Amino acid sequence: MSPFTLPDFYQPYPARLNPNLEGARTHTKAWAREMGMVEGSGIWAERDLDNHDYALLCAYTHPEASAAALDLVTDWYVWVFFFDDHFLDVFKRTQDMRGAEAYLSRLRSFMPLHGAVVETPTNPVEKGLKELWERTVPAMSADWRERFVHSTRNLLDESLWELANINAGRVSNPIEYIEMRRKVGGAPWSANLVEFAAGAEIPARVAHSRPLRVLKDTFADGVHLRNDLFSYERETQQEGELANCVLVLERFLGYAPQEAADAVNSILTSRLQQFEHTVLTELEPLFAEHALDPVERLRVLKYAQGLQDWQAGGHEWHLRSSRYMNADVRPAGQFTLGGPMGIGTSAARLGLSARARQYDVRPARTTGPLPVPELYMPYVSRQNGHLESARRSVIDWSRAMGFFDAVPRPGSSSSVWTERKLAGYDFAVCAGALNPDGTAAELELGTQWLSWGTYGDDWFPQIYGPTGDLTGARAMVARLKSLMPLDCVSASVPVSPLERGLADLWPRTAGPMGAAHREEFRAAVDVMLDSWVWELQNQHERRIPDPVDYIEMRRRTFGSDLTMSLARFRQGRQVPPDVYGTRPIQNLEAAASDYACFVNDLFSYQKEIEFEGELHNMVLVVENFLDVSRDRAALVVRDLMTARMQQFERIVAVELPALYEHLRLPETARAGIDTYVVQLQNWMSGIIAWHEATDRYPESALLRTEDPAPAPATTIRIPTAPKGFSFQRPVATTGGSA
Repeated sequence: MSPFTLPDFYQPYPARLNPNLEGARTHTKAWAREMGMVEGSGIWAERDLDNHDYALLCAYTHPEASAAALDLVTDWYVWVFFFDDHFLDVFKRTQDMRGAEAYLSRLRSFMPLHGAVVETPTNPVEKGLKELWERTVPAMSADWRERFVHSTRNLLDESLWELANINAGRVSNPIEYIEMRRKVGGAPWSANLVEFAAGAEIPARVAHSRPLRVLKDTFADGVHLRNDLFSYERETQQEGELANCVLVLERFLGYAPQEAADAVNSILTSRLQQFEHTVLTELEPLFAEHALDPVERLRVLKYAQGLQDWQAGGHEWHLRSSRYMNADVRPAGQFTLGGPMGIGTSAARLGLSARARQYDVRPARTTGPLPVPELYMPYVSRQNGHLESARRSVIDWSRAMGFFDAVPRPGSSSSVWTERKLAGYDFAVCAGALNPDGTAAELELGTQWLSWGTYGDDWFPQIYGPTGDLTGARAMVARLKSLMPLDCVSASVPVSPLERGLADLWPRTAGPMGAAHREEFRAAVDVMLDSWVWELQNQHERRIPDPVDYIEMRRRTFGSDLTMSLARFRQGRQVPPDVYGTRPIQNLEAAASDYACFVNDLFSYQKEIEFEGELHNMVLVVENFLDVSRDRAALVVRDLMTARMQQFERIVAVELPALYEHLRLPETARAGIDTYVVQLQNWMSGIIAWHEATDRYPESALLRTEDPAPAPATTIRIPTAPKGFSFQRPVATTGGSA
């Protein structure tokens, strides 16, 4: 008996079959036999290869590929599925972590970015990878080759993440799972092969842009979540697998299998609709921004169609393959002029229902204060001794930049901030908790960055929000970026308070940095600026964000990249730059960032939803997605924060020591990472301390209509430490706060 009934899937596009299917079947069986993957491999018999029918998968997912391209792509999929089954049999079942590390490390040598493969293969996986690499890369550019190597290495190396969780009996939290599944599941790798099969290589200058990243990520999530639904029975009951989203939601939300499966299908639907939304609303502005010519635009659109074809064809194959739980449904078959037949019939209804709930036409609603649930915080905050001087300096600096000046806007001319508001916001408390051991100059600079980032976060919706002027917002972002030259010598003249603030902060902060770190820091500010336009677009459409897109963009709107870039700069040359790109460090940063962002969303709920008509709040996103009350949604957000904090603690206790040993890091580098960890801990505890102290979110401050003259800077109140805190430590600055 199946553990649950497969849900109705959102399938708006018909699956099409490549006419070269039979030729691919014949070719790939001969190729697999030549590579040693069938007879004698101990993994597959010929009947296994026939039953899985990877040629059918590729014929459905690449319906327009030429015969030669289909043969090669099918060989790649035979290889990747053989690798997965081989890794399961040899390493997962035996839980041989050391053997797995050596095995995966050796595979890298069969994908050289430059030159020929020089290693001699010793098993079918190595032999297949060498042969495929040599057949594929001559047809593609160096940029594509680098992206494909990155995706393939993720696919191989992150198998260790699954193995480590199996060894520990650990089911990951939902946020961690979605992000890691992209790498382990290999759909980004599949997206690279779509470029090859469709003859639609993405222009290098837009390959890493937000729209293309979202297309790839939503494609990946759609592929993997669908696979989790079909493979749940085999993975959990036969293979002892823990990396399955249905199981993740069972454990996290306390759902029965059917409820969890339905919830996974809702996420799948939302991700597919995010894909569609990105194609329709974000590609054209991207084309204009980067001046893509007609041929380049066509390649991007063909790539998007190729991903769409993959989704439709992958679903059809899951209905037919013997690998999966599909006995209770029949293949949907071909689509007729009368509409889809079979399991996809209700897709239109399902899609309309999900979309209707996502669009909130109410500009604002009375919510009252949101009771913030008790938060799990194992670290204690402390305060910088230079707090009072930073409080005085940020008022003077903000006045000099013009933050209190009237700003022209449609129908009125008023200031975005007043001195009274800024004094109440008390960003020095936040900066002091983030950098408790910093000098007076460092604290003043950090407080000014907080002031500028939050001013910008308030300025954009007030200036561009009422008219939905996305063109003006993008032009402003371009001007702001021009004020951050990598040589720190700007030819642009700032003309607004927001521009003057950045023009002053940039050379003082970036000037002491080396070239590589300055470039990283510039990119961190860039993504925060771009995220403000993303918020404006959603606000203009009255569209509550897709949950996954929201979480990933929230890190950017909150200035998390900026915060962590500055923290890394403080470590100097202690830590090799490549260490920051490892999985444990990236997961550590993402967990810390999410915790800090969600703290803000809990405290700012009334301000944003009731007083500003805002849609970018994790409580609201959960409220809408799960269709629950705001209080229940707040508890879910609290539980996500707890899970992320526990993941953070586990990485520190288990994964970082293993990383130190694996990379054989010297003591200086280990000490640098340990200090960085403390900075992240203090960032999270300091964020709570500031939210408890600030006057930005209480209802009494939000209802205040008069703004009396500010008190003299020398008499500004110093708040007492919040109950349960003694004000402890992290990073120099952060970006804006909502």
